[in-house]
Amino acid sequence: MPRMAATDAFTAIAEPHRRVIIGVLADGAPHAVGDVVRRVRLRQPAVSKHLGVLRDAGLVSVQRQGRRRLYRLNAERLKAVHDWTSTFARLWTHQLERIKKRAEREGLEPFVRQPAKDEPDNGEEKR
Repeated sequence: MPRMAATDAFTAIAEPHRRVIIGVLADGAPHAVGDVVRRVRLRQPAVSKHLGVLRDAGLVSVQRQGRRRLYRLNAERLKAVHDWTSTFARLWTHQLERIKKRAEREGLEPFVRQPAKDEPDNGEEKR
């Protein structure tokens, strides 16, 4: 089956295995294909094809080191995806607030997880 041309981040991340590969590369370090293969548990030809699609979309860069190819995530290319999904964050945040309020109203507080003392309770990062 020929490789589908993925010219943008949305098309490239549509395939679940590619999202897993992006997760492996998310640490920012360069990874050899063999390392990615071991971590995602796919065969090497499949991983290479997925990396090729991600490279074509500009989501990963490749650097040759001797006979090895090292892949690194270009996370800034995912910004368009982040920006687009952020427009919908209010929808799921609103739903979670409604569920929490209903649980509190119906006396289900024991089933609502309370934040730990060192954990932020309103979505803000711990300082």
